[in-house]
Amino acid sequence: MVAQTQEDGSTSLPEPLRPLILPLGDRNLLVRFGRRLTDSANKSAILAAKILSGANLGGVQEITPSLISVCLRYDPVQTGFVQLSNAVSLTLSSAGRAPEMSAGTMKINVRYGGEIGSDLEDAAAACTLSPQEFIAAHNSATLRVLATGFAPGFVYCGMHEKRLHIPRRKKIHARVPPGSVIFAAGQTAITATHVPTGWHVIGRTDFRNFNPANEPPTKLAVGGIIRFSSDMRE
Repeated sequence: MVAQTQEDGSTSLPEPLRPLILPLGDRNLLVRFGRRLTDSANKSAILAAKILSGANLGGVQEITPSLISVCLRYDPVQTGFVQLSNAVSLTLSSAGRAPEMSAGTMKINVRYGGEIGSDLEDAAAACTLSPQEFIAAHNSATLRVLATGFAPGFVYCGMHEKRLHIPRRKKIHARVPPGSVIFAAGQTAITATHVPTGWHVIGRTDFRNFNPANEPPTKLAVGGIIRFSSDMRE
């Protein structure tokens, strides 16, 4: 179930692609590509969501990818779990190549440490790095938008190299502001609203991923490529 990149930049799904398909209540179907987050499971979920979105599946009202799965919300009057499950399996098993996952890299400038990044030193120490070494490693990574959700505009980015994989904090921050750059479990997330978090707050950015007045309201989508930078020059 590993997505593979071809020489022409397109991406092919494995043959055959056999995810686990599960019911969620009477109007949702879950297509799951693993039991834990891996790079291949995330890529497969993103690609499957794109393929299913273009398949014009009858009765489907919404298709939403997450870290390792895709949720299809459907009208139970128009279709049922068994019928839709068969259609999903057929669509994915017969899929050929999908378009390249992203074009271009977005740079997101971050102010690290201090009051706005109060957990930077602890996060760096957990990685056995100095704060400066941690920032350099954080800036060197090319990351993929793994998923969006939890709160409006909230975006999960990963995966970082193994030496930067650390657990969440034992104590939760009751409220962090929009633009907070938070770090845990091999991922970096960016908040777009005030949220509580158990992740390490390492900095803040002026980038905002959510504006309800825009269409679409978010700038980043799953599969997008980003890099963080401590260079605040425009």
